[in-house]
Amino acid sequence: MKHGLKLGLMLTLLASALNASAQVYVSSEKDHQVLVLDAQGQPQGRIATCQRPRDMKFNPARTEILVVCGDSNQLGVLDLAQQKMVRTVALGDSPEMLALSPDGRTAYVSIEDENALMAYDLASGKRQWSAKTGGEPEGVLALPDGRGAYVTSEVANRVHFVDLSQRKVVKDILVGLRPRRFALSPDGKELWVSNELGASVSVIDTGTHMVKATVKLEVAGLRASDITPVGLVFSPDGRSVWVALGRANRVARVDAASKQMQATVLVGKRAWGLALNAAGSMLYVANGLSDDLTLVDTAKAQALRSVPAGRVPHTVLVRE
Repeated sequence: MKHGLKLGLMLTLLASALNASAQVYVSSEKDHQVLVLDAQGQPQGRIATCQRPRDMKFNPARTEILVVCGDSNQLGVLDLAQQKMVRTVALGDSPEMLALSPDGRTAYVSIEDENALMAYDLASGKRQWSAKTGGEPEGVLALPDGRGAYVTSEVANRVHFVDLSQRKVVKDILVGLRPRRFALSPDGKELWVSNELGASVSVIDTGTHMVKATVKLEVAGLRASDITPVGLVFSPDGRSVWVALGRANRVARVDAASKQMQATVLVGKRAWGLALNAAGSMLYVANGLSDDLTLVDTAKAQALRSVPAGRVPHTVLVRE
């Protein structure tokens, strides 16, 4: 019994230590910075970036963050050990979102004003190729096997599948109104797409590239036009999908199997960016119009607290 108690205490202390060492990164569009917080939302530092930092991704080793800067048309590379931006890559006009190749050598960036998905070699900083898309491309997701990438077109209401070997769009998938972001199921079989002006999520079968289901997002007392989903993220076990509901100032938990909403949680104003910790127990929500980050207990579907996150927080990353 004593050994069991000691083991339990050791595991608890280990979990606490790991949680304490976790870091949360939030891009602040108006402050031109990435804020560094601990797992509980306490400030740890700030990293100066290029102008209007938005989407972010870790490199495969999780030693760097790549951040898209929309006003300076650059990709900033942030060294996390030094906590500073160490270099930039020139991008096209009005870059939006990015994805990385599995080996971390290539960045795929949606370029809004040029209606294109562009590929950049990160070692040389040079553009490799460009694939034309529909109007206002935004969300980008590269498949783990490296064979293709998906990109949304807000104007065309489509998801484009880009064959990365052919370097061109080979499939157009009609979804809802103004598609924005993606979440890929852990098994890779479903691609969930938020439709900002459709108050819905389209679920695409990645094997057939057909829409297999549409998740209608509803909140009692709110008009559909007030429900503007953008960010979404799968739980680590693949059973749930969390969706940021934008102007509804809420996040929703959707059952991945039944495609039914299970719960909503009131957070800050214009909930957009989402990230989960590795255990899936804590959801971090970037609220762009209340300039804060809400921490949500996912098991209880309950907001714990909101903490300052700079002016117009956009994207959240968690490193453990």
